[in-house]
Amino acid sequence: MTAAQIGLPRRLAVGGGALADSGRLVRDLGFSRPVVVTDAFLSAQGTVARLVAALTDAGCEVSVFDRTVPDPTTDSLAPGLAVVREHGADCVIGLGGGSPLDTAKALAVLAAGGGTMRDYKAPTVTVGPALPVIAIPTTAGSGSEATQFSIITDSASDEKMLCPGPAFLPVAAIVDYELTLSMPARLTADTGVDALTHAIEAYVSRKANPFADGFALTAISTISANIRAVYADGADRPAREAMMLAATQAGVAFSNSSVALVHGMSRPIGAHFHVAHGLSNAMLLPAVMRFSVGAAPARYADCARAYGLAGDSDQALAQALVGEIEQLCTDLAVPTPRAYGIDKARWDELAPLMAEQALASGSPGNNPRVPDAAEIVALYDEVYG
Repeated sequence: MTAAQIGLPRRLAVGGGALADSGRLVRDLGFSRPVVVTDAFLSAQGTVARLVAALTDAGCEVSVFDRTVPDPTTDSLAPGLAVVREHGADCVIGLGGGSPLDTAKALAVLAAGGGTMRDYKAPTVTVGPALPVIAIPTTAGSGSEATQFSIITDSASDEKMLCPGPAFLPVAAIVDYELTLSMPARLTADTGVDALTHAIEAYVSRKANPFADGFALTAISTISANIRAVYADGADRPAREAMMLAATQAGVAFSNSSVALVHGMSRPIGAHFHVAHGLSNAMLLPAVMRFSVGAAPARYADCARAYGLAGDSDQALAQALVGEIEQLCTDLAVPTPRAYGIDKARWDELAPLMAEQALASGSPGNNPRVPDAAEIVALYDEVYG
């Protein structure tokens, strides 16, 4: 077996209220001129002001870029890059969901390495240089605070580019579940299934390894025990805390293993139909599991046991897990593309291109059952419903 290459943040501050210690953490790491990369909602909500106050109280000179966009594009990076360079930033702080964190990582690499994001697209693996990134997630889903990836859409081609490498790995993360207490039910569900997808795919991936396996199974167990509770009651603090930790654990798992076909197919859906990443993963997960499960029944059975299922054989457990995930998505009211308002004719028109882009992303090659383009098109048709 080839040795697994493991990458982790140097520091993790985990727990309710951890945001208040952000200034001390930044100074302990030796930084004093951060740029906070976030979105307009978090600025209006007051979360950015709280972070800036903590940083300023610690003696930092802070600048803020709060114009990140959902599913960031190459065009959306230009104004943020100007802010980072004009401030003379010595680090970048990403505050928000997956999109602000991906933006922060991209800006950190571009500010130090130059070029364009296409230069950093897989299969290129970027080691550096990069400004240090401190990640502060506000959703319990992407796990981006612990991953060595950034996802940026090429504005010219609508290709959702996977940009991997240690340069994109945050040096530190602040994992404060209290930042998720105001999340609406729909976002809670979609990001929760996103984290579950990360954990399952990390475990069944052809690049799975014992280090990542433990994080993946723990995350599956935690999510299965808490996702319905937090969807029903967003003020359930123990469930919120559990989901936040599980999302980070799932991020550690897939960053050090790999995702698979769900993500390979999800990126083109997000790029062409502007569906949030967590939601597109949730739309795809049951169908892709049905396609893949027979190729790795023992691995899926382990996931089923972590999920809380029992059975007489690996095959029976693996199939039972598919049924449980289908029921979960029903209980969480995960919409189909049709229910989401996506036009069938446009979907069918783009399905071959989305299949081509899914194969080009590399993720399908990590799937237990490796599909061809025709099989991916058939899966897209099934997902549309």
